[in-house]
Amino acid sequence: MKFLVFLEHHGDALEKGGLGALGKAAALGEAVGVVLGEGASALAPGAGAFGASKVFASEDPALAPPLPQPRVDALAALVVQESPDAVLFGASVLSADVAAGLAARLEAGLNWDLTDLEVRDGELVGKRPALGDTVMVDVGWTDAPRLALVRSGALDPVESGGGAEVESFEFETSDFSTLATLVEQTQEESTGPSIEDADVIVAGGRGLGAPDKFTLLEELANALGGAVAATRAVVDAGWYPYATQVGQTGKTVSPKLYIAAGISGAIQHKVGMQGSGTIVAINKDPNAPIFDFCDLGVVGDLHEIVPKLTELVRAQRGS
Repeated sequence: MKFLVFLEHHGDALEKGGLGALGKAAALGEAVGVVLGEGASALAPGAGAFGASKVFASEDPALAPPLPQPRVDALAALVVQESPDAVLFGASVLSADVAAGLAARLEAGLNWDLTDLEVRDGELVGKRPALGDTVMVDVGWTDAPRLALVRSGALDPVESGGGAEVESFEFETSDFSTLATLVEQTQEESTGPSIEDADVIVAGGRGLGAPDKFTLLEELANALGGAVAATRAVVDAGWYPYATQVGQTGKTVSPKLYIAAGISGAIQHKVGMQGSGTIVAINKDPNAPIFDFCDLGVVGDLHEIVPKLTELVRAQRGS
């Protein structure tokens, strides 16, 4: 089975979501990557280490701004040229727009929010959560090309070594694809890793009591070299940015260590972090649901425990 994988990039790095989908494609069949936009030719060879046997790259001027329609033109041309069985995307705002546009352009089926893929009896089968993420269901397609949008954080990139053949290509842009222009692009300043990339995450919920208490978590995360995350409740209350939300309506993460402070552990949050290596819960309520699935539970006041934990970490690391 042949897969075409859209590899989104920002700056000088390929995004983890696309690389995770690329690794899965390589495990199931032939994986061909696609890198579009400024710097594509320089970044394309790096996809070989994650399973790509070949990578198409284009730096067409229409691809300079991060807009979806020119990318739909490019991918549609490659689908016609390469006839892949499936086209995979790692979920992001841009990738979701591109996947939807490509599905409409090709009149192809698109399954989204997938957490895994497999080939069963020669057919591609996707797995996705349903009914509030309480059950997993199998989804399929009626015809090729099969389009799949993989949930953020569901598939980790796996370096397998090897190189990839890189080929430049040209495509024609549709008249309507260049009608939209990018007026301005801003990026929130960050001093640490994003929650998608962090090996350690310190997350906070309503149990913190007030938005200014997130400084406790920021200090601990800084000491551990990690990132701070939040539940939907505190994000909806305006306590912390949406970009840090973990859960059913936020992001799915799988760090090596996940520290949950003042988080009850409702199913909507659990589905976004249950793939973490080690889960540590701090909550004053001994009956909080999170204690049912965490690896280490601490019953107590997080306002006392977290600062002491930060001190111990700093002392251990000599900082």
